[in-house]
Amino acid sequence: MLLEDMIFKAISHPVRREIIGLLAISPRSVKELTGKFKMSQPAISQHLRELKTADLVTSERIGLEQHYRLTPQPLKYVLHWSDVYRHLVDPSGHVWTFTSANNRDKKVRRKGEIQNGR
Repeated sequence: MLLEDMIFKAISHPVRREIIGLLAISPRSVKELTGKFKMSQPAISQHLRELKTADLVTSERIGLEQHYRLTPQPLKYVLHWSDVYRHLVDPSGHVWTFTSANNRDKKVRRKGEIQNGR
């Protein structure tokens, strides 16, 4: 399997995306990560293995604990994909447009399009 495919597979699960978000803030031990979810330590470890296989995290043993750190470089494949496929049409005929959060926020502020958090 290509690295790019492994990255998309890794981020396809919502728990792994949340782990990426937590590790983007700071490195964390498996114990710290397990405390953030309603699942067992072995389940969190399995998600971390998937992320590690996709080169999205690295680990380091500190004392008795394994600590994980985000390696964001592989996410460039996701950013590239969203840039190339900026406009998609789903099977129902709906057109989906991808924009960066920065551009969306500027557009929203300028046009006042978002109300009630939408």
